[in-house]
This record gives sequence, C-alpha cells and structure tokens, in this order.
Amino acid sequence: MQRRKWIWYLLLGMNVMLLALLEMQYVKNQRIQEQIAGKVLRFHVLANSDTAEDQNLKLAVRDAVGSRMAELLSDVPDREACEQVVEAHLPEIAETAQAVVREAGYEYEVHAAIEETEFPSKTYGKFTFPAGKYEALRVVIGEGEGHNWWCVMYPNMCFEGSMYEVVDESAGEELKKVLSKEEYRAVLEEGNYKVRCRYLTFLDDLKE
Repeated sequence: MQRRKWIWYLLLGMNVMLLALLEMQYVKNQRIQEQIAGKVLRFHVLANSDTAEDQNLKLAVRDAVGSRMAELLSDVPDREACEQVVEAHLPEIAETAQAVVREAGYEYEVHAAIEETEFPSKTYGKFTFPAGKYEALRVVIGEGEGHNWWCVMYPNMCFEGSMYEVVDESAGEELKKVLSKEEYRAVLEEGNYKVRCRYLTFLDDLKE
C-alpha cells in the first residue's frame, strides 16, 4: 500500500513537471508566432458563400488581384515597403476585384483592406506557419461568408508561376532571409506547434 502511494506521488510529480514544460513550450511557440507575424504579410480572399459559383468567383478574383500584386511587389525590399505599396493601391485592388465580379454578372460589393486576421495553421510546400494573428490584405467579396483562400504575400509565396500555392526554392530562400534562424527552423519543422497531451491520461488509468 505504501509503495503504491509513493508511485502515485511520483506520477503526480511527473505530471506537474510535464504540464510546466508544456506551458513553457506553449509560451515559446506563441512568442515565435508573434515574431513571424511581424515579418510577413498575408493575402486573404473571402468568397461570398460556399456555392460552386461563388467559390469559382473567389478564385477568379484571387487570380486577378494576385497577378496585379505580383507586378507591384516584384521589387519591394522589406515587409514595411510591401505594406506601403499595398496601402497605396487599395482602391485599385478593390476596383480590380470589383471588375471581375461585375464581368461575371454579380452585384456583390468588394472590400479591400489591410487587417489583422486570425489564421489557422497552414502549410505551404514544406513550410508550416503556426496559427495566430497576422496582418493581411483581405479582399472580401459580398458577405464574405464562404470558404476562403490565403497565402503569404511577403515574402512572396503566392505568385511563383501561377496564383496557386507554388512554393519553389527561391521562395524558401526569401523566407530564410526574412526570418531568424529560430523562426525559420520553426516553420520548417512540420507539426512543431501541435502540442499533444494525450499521455497525461495515464494517471486517470492508474486511479481506475
């Protein structure tokens, strides 16, 4: 009985230590995410709804705006310059998207702005960006209630070869220049931000 009691205390202590380590890792991951967010600018297109027609319209808007942004951002030296270019061209971006909507025969209004947005974890090629808040160029079509599309606008991980998520070696090199070694390693290590706690249930199993 005494031996079982000491085993219980030992396991409890191990759980406390593990929880503390997980908390430390969570804080570290959050810090890294915030650092990464301060160095990138994302591109976010929201469809009016989830109908096939509205989703296809979203992709057409994405391509038109993306094509224009690829031209405008081809020579930007840093994130600040990228954001300045986007800010200066917001009316043009909205007009470009609006023209696509009108040409397709829809009356949806389009809104374009740089806004802080909550993003889920997202993988581009071999790079995984952690979930969290990021600044993004958001293009909202109509009600903006459909499934959306997003990528990384700066450094350019959107516009290599097509408007789809084509991430080649040059995009990886640009990302490497922007991020610190720790941040780059974090986005390169897939699943680095997924904290799993299932092993903590063994204490409950012991009690039973």
